[in-house]
Amino acid sequence: MSILLGGCSPTRKIARSNLKNTALQNSFHGLVVMDAKTQKILFNTNGDRYFTPASNTKIVTFYTGIKLLPKNIPTLTYTIANDTVFVKGTGDPSWLHPHLHDSTAINWLKKQGNIVLYTQNTDELRFGPGWAWEDFDTYFSPERTTIPLYGNVVAVSNNQGLEVSPSYFYNETQVAEHPFKRDELANHFYIAPSEQDTLEIPFMAGDSLTKQLLESGLEKKISMVNHFPEGPVGTLYGMETDSIYKQMLFKSDNFLAEQLLMTASSMISDTIGTKRAIAYMLENDLKDLEQQPRWVDGSGLSRYNLFTPKSFVQILSKLYNEVPEDRLFTLFPMWGPDSTVKEWEDPDTEPFLFAKSGSFGNNYNLSGYVRTKSGKVLIFSFMNNHFKVPSIEIRKTMYATLKELYERY
Repeated sequence: MSILLGGCSPTRKIARSNLKNTALQNSFHGLVVMDAKTQKILFNTNGDRYFTPASNTKIVTFYTGIKLLPKNIPTLTYTIANDTVFVKGTGDPSWLHPHLHDSTAINWLKKQGNIVLYTQNTDELRFGPGWAWEDFDTYFSPERTTIPLYGNVVAVSNNQGLEVSPSYFYNETQVAEHPFKRDELANHFYIAPSEQDTLEIPFMAGDSLTKQLLESGLEKKISMVNHFPEGPVGTLYGMETDSIYKQMLFKSDNFLAEQLLMTASSMISDTIGTKRAIAYMLENDLKDLEQQPRWVDGSGLSRYNLFTPKSFVQILSKLYNEVPEDRLFTLFPMWGPDSTVKEWEDPDTEPFLFAKSGSFGNNYNLSGYVRTKSGKVLIFSFMNNHFKVPSIEIRKTMYATLKELYERY
């Protein structure tokens, strides 16, 4: 059923016409469009129905960060006893991350005397609920840890000889044909002789490995402890969270999303974990959603997640009202018919679509903002589940609909 409020016939005609596209037949789709200023719903079809959101879930993770995290990410907490510093991780993903290039924690630790790590401040499982077991060696499925290092992946290339980063794993990496890129239960890695790309392969994390990787990065010995001592606790802050949000949203980075949710939980609990941040947000900042979601992870990897288009529009409205527009539209990806773009590719228009996509097999969703030619801002969520046509057909229909809204509203 399609619902139009406010009598805006151009919006109704655009949406209804495009929703009749054959690409959307025999599948499940929902579209809600709202005027950001008046908060009036302009179009609503299946807005209160639950969809599998995929990476649209990262919008909710982003909002969680906005509500719970400070300008600079808390990178570790510590207490000092005599000449020893006891350190707990917060889940901050930036430690030695290959793309974030932040060394705050490492440089600070290098200046300390004796370092003792405590890693048992979490009850998080290494994978999220409902994640596919066979993805253990895929770049988009790193494990979740309190002190992630190098993005919890090994970068392997074989263009002019074998190169492995971090080099700690060099002797565990082979150039060989293999059905997987890593053994399922061991840190043994494989790259095919014909592979031309650099592979990012998740490693199996653990306390012993964290200790050894940190010792290598710090060039000094450290110790582990099973109990964090009493005493005043300080917090070291790292890079600006906006830089992490932008990388997460533009690259749809699952690792950053999961770790940001863990770090957000460190602001409300001594025991960190994604489910604590989720529970807090659902009980507080998201308690007024008209349809309460089933929300189980930070990245959207799980098919257990269920959100309605109306819920995404409500969350996007909260973001629009709480974050200055110039900052918000810098952090949100620009989107075109070929999905997220770094540079706007439509020569006939200024950038007008700022939105996060979410996709996996037979699902493609897009939620965000349209800045119309007249200068107004529309908030929308366009969700499509269970289609069998190529996703490019879905994306073209979505783009045509949203571009018409840009031109005519």
